[in-house]
Amino acid sequence: MKKLLFIILSLTLLVPVAGVLAATPQHGGNLVVCQPAEPPGLDPTANTAAAIDRVVFANIYEGLIKVERTGKFIPGLATRWEVSPGGKIYTFHLRKGVTFHNGEPFNATVAKWNLERATAPNTVNAHPEYFRGIGKIETPDDYTLVLYLKNVDALFIPHMAEGDAVMLPMKGYETAKSNPIGTGPFQFVKWVRGDRVEMTRYDGYWNPALPYLDNVTFKFIGDPSAQIAALKAGDIDVLGGIAAPESAMEISKDKRFKVFSGTTTGEVIMSTNNKAKPFDNKLVRQAMAYAIDRQEIIDLVMFGFGTPIGSHWSPSTPYYVDLTGMFPHNPQKARELLTKAGYPNGFEATIKLPAIYSYSRRAGEVIADQFRRVGIKLNIEIVEWGQWIERIFKKKEYQLTMIGHVEAWDIGIYANPNYYFQYDSQKFRDAYAKALKAPNEEEKAKWFGECQKIIAEDAVNGYLFSAPSLPAMKAAVMNWWENYPTIALDCTEVWWKK
Repeated sequence: MKKLLFIILSLTLLVPVAGVLAATPQHGGNLVVCQPAEPPGLDPTANTAAAIDRVVFANIYEGLIKVERTGKFIPGLATRWEVSPGGKIYTFHLRKGVTFHNGEPFNATVAKWNLERATAPNTVNAHPEYFRGIGKIETPDDYTLVLYLKNVDALFIPHMAEGDAVMLPMKGYETAKSNPIGTGPFQFVKWVRGDRVEMTRYDGYWNPALPYLDNVTFKFIGDPSAQIAALKAGDIDVLGGIAAPESAMEISKDKRFKVFSGTTTGEVIMSTNNKAKPFDNKLVRQAMAYAIDRQEIIDLVMFGFGTPIGSHWSPSTPYYVDLTGMFPHNPQKARELLTKAGYPNGFEATIKLPAIYSYSRRAGEVIADQFRRVGIKLNIEIVEWGQWIERIFKKKEYQLTMIGHVEAWDIGIYANPNYYFQYDSQKFRDAYAKALKAPNEEEKAKWFGECQKIIAEDAVNGYLFSAPSLPAMKAAVMNWWENYPTIALDCTEVWWKK
């Protein structure tokens, strides 16, 4: 099955992409994009939910730096930047003639205000750790921004290319959660709660050749079967990612559509509450790591798509270390560690699975079966997405859950003991601090590798696989991204073949 699906996707889907890139883009048309999760708000600086970035990042909001489809960092609202020899001073040269959708000009003063807002002690930014290393900000002129870092930060540029670093207007930023105002190629029209977000081409965009589309609508459909039905019925034009991989084969056989098989920065993990008994016991967590059969999960849940991982790092990200051999599938070893931990007869626990993601539910069911073989009984509880955010992510009312973490370079979450894993390790925090201050590529690789090894050895979570991207769309949709090096569903250069 896996080989057949791979052949179909490779031959019938990847070959046309070359032709698409060679074709001349055409202007006009409306695009309806489906994604499963509705954002809790529309301000990517105020919430970590990936659903926000997928809708507004690169479409409505922009930052100083962008991520192109190859994963390379390219100019955004900054035309170029320089880094001092010591690695602590960043000089950004800002793009001229840029305006927000409300007519407010973008300049160095606005950029400084945004970054000062992100570094304030009472900041609302969801990832303040990305910016707290900024010590001083200067604006020599209207289009030059100079940032002085307190220490070398190896991830400063990657973080400046994420949704947390987008630029908001100084007037109108208060309504960003429900009425976003950015500098992007599309401007916000309306948000019909529970259904869709609509945006239209911004005629004042700094690149007059873009975007090609007139309007883009993000439609929210949680059920995988309903997503496929909507695509076949013509109610949507693009499915950002097929939740049920077995559907890829069926769709790819239909000449009305095409499906891409690409890569992402996402890691699918069995999240573990490290302060909830018995998971506060490292031996128990390691026993579960031995009980997990990653390849079986990939085969049964993802129809062979996905790459096994042994830590919280995607193989598509620099400095990746393959740690899948640290805890190979070994039920006998799992039972021995459970006995050593004081659970010779196993134990009973609950895994709470988000209803919105079918891969999470199915992976949870497979893991429950794998754990049963070593004496661990998992009770499955399906929770709605809003409840998952509130009860699990915010209040940490869970033992185990299943979710994908899609932000690139996000291993730093393990340095926060208040994150929903509730993992508290000074050893990790020290290694991560050294990784961030690494002066060269060799040191970066050393310390980011050490970070991966520490959490793998501690079996903080059940590290399963790197998620594939399987976007499906109508055959006439051109220039959609095949790989997702960023979580944004960037429609800037997408066009219709007429």
